[in-house]
Amino acid sequence: MNLHIIARGKIGRGPEAELVDRYVQRIGWPVQITELPDSGGKVPPLPAAAKVVTLDETGRQLGSVEFARQIGDWREQGIREIRFLIGAADGLTDAERASADLSIAFGKATWPHLMARAMLAEQLWRASSILANHPYHREG
Repeated sequence: MNLHIIARGKIGRGPEAELVDRYVQRIGWPVQITELPDSGGKVPPLPAAAKVVTLDETGRQLGSVEFARQIGDWREQGIREIRFLIGAADGLTDAERASADLSIAFGKATWPHLMARAMLAEQLWRASSILANHPYHREG
C-alpha cells in the first residue's frame, strides 16, 4: 500500500521538513510526497483502488488508534493507495473536499499547512507502528 501526501506549498529545508523526513523514513510502507504550488498545478491521476483523505478543519477528529484501524481496514480491503490532501493557507477547494472518502482534523485549532504535513507524517508512522504492534504508541 502506497501512502501519497499531496500538499500545497513548498516545505523547503526547515525544521518542518526535517520532522516530515524523520517520520516518513520510519514508515513501513512506501510514501510519496507531491508538492504543488499554492494554487494551480496538476494533481496526479488517482489510481484504481485508492482512497482520498483530506486534512480539513471541518473533518473528523480521530484518535490515533481509530486512524490506524481505518488505514488497516483499507489495507485489508486491497486499497493500493491512500492519498492525503493538504491545502495551502486558504485550505482545500470544494472539489478536493468532495473527492474525500474521509476528512480529518488535528483538533479544533487551525494549523499552518507545513505543521499539518509534519503532524500527518507522525500520525502515519504512529498508525504503522500500532498496526505492527510496535511499542511506539502507548495507549492509555
